[in-house]
Amino acid sequence: MKQKIPHYERHVVLMAPEVHWNTGNIGRTCIGTGAFLHLVRPLGFSIDSREVKRAGLDYWPKVKLSVWEDFSVFLNGMKPEAEEVALFSKNGAKSFWEMPRSSRLFLIFGSETRGLPENLLSMYPDKIFHIPISDDIRCLNLSTSVGIALYESLRIADFSHSWK
Repeated sequence: MKQKIPHYERHVVLMAPEVHWNTGNIGRTCIGTGAFLHLVRPLGFSIDSREVKRAGLDYWPKVKLSVWEDFSVFLNGMKPEAEEVALFSKNGAKSFWEMPRSSRLFLIFGSETRGLPENLLSMYPDKIFHIPISDDIRCLNLSTSVGIALYESLRIADFSHSWK
């Protein structure tokens, strides 16, 4: 009897990203994991720029990309349930190892210099996670953080059976 493989859906949401090469690298990681990439305006760059495409190499056209005018438009369009949301902040009360094990999950990250806006954090106060780091640095690079959280979300959902 053939085993049914569960369906997992991952969405990376960047709130007001500022650095084009981070977004390009994140897009490439999204392609590698089958995740969707959502950019919420304002953007600190043009997504048509050479730098974004260069960071994503020739993969950029393959990114499952949506650009939203603001977070409320995103919410109305995607309608994530509360258990499908994980916000990432260096001040999050919970470790990213505790993020939801939902089959559909939205990993939400703030801009490189400002992080997530306070009004968004207050919408999901029990859904704010951090990635542990030493006191030797202030924070991780955004594209590194996205990669860590995205792959961990797939690991805890036991997604490995569908990859090579």
